Amino acid sequence: MRKVLVSIATVIGLALSSNVAYADTAKPGSSMTHMKTAAGVASTLEAAGVILYVQGGATSAVIGENVSAATSQVVFHIPVTANKAGVQHTGSNIIFFNTVNNQYLTLKNPVIDLAKGVVSATVPQAGDAKVDILTITNASTAKPKITNDKKAKQRTTAYAGTTLVLAPGVAATIASVLGLPAGSLPDGLAFGTADVTLYSKLK
Repeated sequence: MRKVLVSIATVIGLALSSNVAYADTAKPGSSMTHMKTAAGVASTLEAAGVILYVQGGATSAVIGENVSAATSQVVFHIPVTANKAGVQHTGSNIIFFNTVNNQYLTLKNPVIDLAKGVVSATVPQAGDAKVDILTITNASTAKPKITNDKKAKQRTTAYAGTTLVLAPGVAATIASVLGLPAGSLPDGLAFGTADVTLYSKLK
């Protein structure tokens, strides 16, 4: 049966420290995390019988011929709901679904914390524990570009090019929950890159 990647998750984005202006006070709903998976991620997962899709307000698209192609990438756009304690995406969930046995792993309400260099999520299959899913490898050097529009009284804070890899042990956990053979997913898999754009009122 042909496997189709419905949409890949928020698993991700990136995180901002709490000293950044609060998101969406000027343009409600417009602050956004944009992610692009690394070439080969979609095909690696598809080869293991796994598809990913997102629940909530996020959307996605595939770059390339199909998700089985080695160079294909998935781009997703994830609404930011708050950034008082990391960049929050409340209401957006990422699902890893095994098409062979119908087992799945849910990542609820991802939170990206640049200060700690991690992306975490609540995992129902782990007793609703909050788990570090991704590591932001260049968190310590990520700097925001700030643009002030005095006429519109709006500030734009943008972080671009943060790199994401699966946190230590996460690949094995995903494989275990989904009933995949050990080693199906490489530890520390390079997941992709992420950009975050936040809008706030300019005082």
